[in-house]
Amino acid sequence: MSDFVIEVRKLRKSFKGQPALDGLDLAVPQGSIFGFLGRNGAGKTTTIKTLMRLLKPDSGEARVFGLPVNHPSNSLEIRRRVGFVTEDKELYPYMTVEQIIRFTRPFFPKWRSDLEQRYLNMFDLPPNRKIPDLSKGMRSKLMLLLAISHGADLLILDEPTEGLDPAAVEDVLRELVALAASEGITIFFSSHQLAEVEQIADQICIIDRGSAIVTGALDDLKVQYQRVHVVFESELREPISWAAGAQSVRQEGRTVSILASRNVEALVEQARSVPGTSVELFPVTLREIFLEHVRNN
Repeated sequence: MSDFVIEVRKLRKSFKGQPALDGLDLAVPQGSIFGFLGRNGAGKTTTIKTLMRLLKPDSGEARVFGLPVNHPSNSLEIRRRVGFVTEDKELYPYMTVEQIIRFTRPFFPKWRSDLEQRYLNMFDLPPNRKIPDLSKGMRSKLMLLLAISHGADLLILDEPTEGLDPAAVEDVLRELVALAASEGITIFFSSHQLAEVEQIADQICIIDRGSAIVTGALDDLKVQYQRVHVVFESELREPISWAAGAQSVRQEGRTVSILASRNVEALVEQARSVPGTSVELFPVTLREIFLEHVRNN
C-alpha cells in the first residue's frame, strides 16, 4: 500500500487551448497537513476538481487512496472517504442548516454525531436558518461541519477559512491540527492565507502555471532557504557574481540581501572574502519563499 493518499503524475488540463495544468506532479503523504499554494489561476482549483472527478484531465494520472480517479467505479468509494469543501461554498438553497445535516448524514455510514454536535456549538450555527440567509463565513463553517462529521479519512479543502473572522479562523486551524493528530486524518488544503498555511502545514506545494515549482516538508524548506545579509566596508564598484544558490540578490549602497535556496556556506564564505565585510543569517518565512518563486517563474 502506498504511503501517499493523493498521487498525481504528469496531469494536464486545458480550457479553450489555455493550459490550466501543465504536467503537474504531486504526492501527499498519509497523515500530513498539506498546504497547496499558488496565485489566482495557478491551477489549484482545477487540481482539486480533478481529484474529486468534477473535471476530467486531458492526460496524466491522479489517484486518491491508490484508486485512479478517472474510473467511474472508484468515484463512490473516494467520495465516501473524502470530506470536501468547495471554493464557492454552494449548498442546497432551499434547505435549513438542520435539514442539510439531516439530509447528508445517511450517505455516510461512519458519520460522527459527536463531531456534528461539537461543531454546531463551536461555530454557533443556527439550525433553523436557510442557506441563502447565511453569510459566506457561516456557509464555510457549515461545509466544514459536513466534511469533518462524515468520518472522512481525507479532507480536501478549497479556501476553508474564507469569510471567517480571526477568532473563527483560529478555532478552525486548531481543530484541523487536532483532527490530524488524534484521528490520523490527512488534510489537503488550498489557501491564499500564507500565515495560516505556515501555522499548521507540515508539507507544502507551490504551484504556478499548472506545474509544481516548490514542494516538500515545510521545516526542511525553512532550513534550506536563508536570508544572507551582507554589509561591505564601502560601496561595491562592480556587482559580485554570487555562487550558485543565490535565488535573488538586492543591493542598496553597501548592503546586499541574498535569498539563498542552497549553498549558504559558500555564499557566506564568498561575502567574507571581501575585507571589512559583516555577514548575518536570518530565517526565511513561507511568504518570502512563495513570493520569490511566483514572481520569477
